[in-house]
Amino acid sequence: MSTEAPPDVEVGQWHRLDRRMLLIRPVLDVVKSLPVLIGTVLLGRGNGWEWIGLGVTALTVCVGISHVLTSRYRIAEGQVEWTTGLLLRKHRAIPLDRIRTVDVTSEPKHRLFSLSAVRIGTGRHSAVSSSDQLVLDAVSETEAHRLRTALLHRKEVASEAEAAPPPEQVVAEVDRKWVRYAPFTLSGLAVVGAVFAAVWHFAHQLNIDPENVGPLRDLMDGLANTALWLIVVVAAVALLVVVSLLSVGGYVLSFWNFKLTRETEGTLHVRRGLITTRSVSIEEERLRGVEIKEPLPLRIAGGARLTAIAGGLREGKGGDKGGGLLLPPAPVGRVHEIAAEVLRENFDPATVPLDRHPRRALTRRLTRTVGGVLILAAVLFGLYWIDFLPAWMWQVALALVPFAALVGWDAYRNLGHAIVGRYLVSRSGSLARATVAIRREGVTGIVVSRSFFQRRAGLITVTAPIAAGRGGYQVVDVGESAGLATAEQAAPGLLTPFLRREAQR
Repeated sequence: MSTEAPPDVEVGQWHRLDRRMLLIRPVLDVVKSLPVLIGTVLLGRGNGWEWIGLGVTALTVCVGISHVLTSRYRIAEGQVEWTTGLLLRKHRAIPLDRIRTVDVTSEPKHRLFSLSAVRIGTGRHSAVSSSDQLVLDAVSETEAHRLRTALLHRKEVASEAEAAPPPEQVVAEVDRKWVRYAPFTLSGLAVVGAVFAAVWHFAHQLNIDPENVGPLRDLMDGLANTALWLIVVVAAVALLVVVSLLSVGGYVLSFWNFKLTRETEGTLHVRRGLITTRSVSIEEERLRGVEIKEPLPLRIAGGARLTAIAGGLREGKGGDKGGGLLLPPAPVGRVHEIAAEVLRENFDPATVPLDRHPRRALTRRLTRTVGGVLILAAVLFGLYWIDFLPAWMWQVALALVPFAALVGWDAYRNLGHAIVGRYLVSRSGSLARATVAIRREGVTGIVVSRSFFQRRAGLITVTAPIAAGRGGYQVVDVGESAGLATAEQAAPGLLTPFLRREAQR
């Protein structure tokens, strides 16, 4: 593919950020500087320290305004260039053939003036450098579309005023009934935990004892004469209600107006969001497969989520942070339908029966789950024996042994793999079950590994490296002969020299 920009994309002409950002950026900078400003005013009253806070705030505002006024970008000579700075100039350039993603995000500050932020990424997973991403944080919505089309498709686009969205085929849209799956994602539990931790830390920093706070003290006094079992039941119900409400709210905010479309240029386009809208494009030529994620609560409710395995997409938690989400929590049947549509297949490869793994894999899972709970119970009992913890803690841990055994059995029952046409399919996990279908032509090698305990059990782990997603996907705890046969089918000829050398020894 040529890296030259199309002739009608105003080659070499510099563009500036939208000036309407000048109405937003100073306000945001003042809000960010409020802790410094308030701290210097309160602590430095009478000795002139408040002027330092005002000076820092003014400097922050000036830097923000300078960024908006001096930032310029252009597409020229096979690359996209960006420059900014008044006293300290910065200049960056990304070759067009290295661009993998162009994400368009509109936060509330942008939507107020119909603006968007465009993030141009190379797909590199750099944790210490931001050189793999270029951010234009204030362009018009039409200009954002023009940039996305020009940078991803190398398509001839006229001017910003004449740009028009290409025809699209709707692949999937969110159904309001799917909100019933929100409480089973447990996202609300994470929010409750984060809020509780933040409040607890803040109270600790201010030397506030929760038992001395009026409402909390009255609540503790009222619970003193209440049966323990009733307290536990009421607390569990209250927590369930709060978590469910937060999960529903998070689902609506994240997936409102969710739409997955296919453009004529061969691009999957995902748009979603209520307050903050996000637009992500996934080139089908970089698509290497799909992953169906079914956390245990969501699986019990008959739901799942679908994510793309594609080059240039970051692997994020929950399959969402990296922009590869193809379908939010939805009925599992619908997820399989969309997976087949995205892969352009007559059926979803992940629905075929998988080859079972040896019983020795069951032993390994029961050892991990049951053994871990027994060790925890033993530690808690030791702490009880030295009068450090109450007895009920180790008793509760011991009561979890049957549940741990069920989790281990379910993890073994979910183990499986298969070669389905051009796809390698693998499944694993219990509390977080995942089924992966990757195209064999995208596999760049084969890695066969086994730990000390796997050697004793006659098991191996086969890893298929791939330039997408997590970088490699595993078939875990498979029998040695079945694993080698699967590896040979997934990447024909790669293991043959090593197997012959091993046979000659």
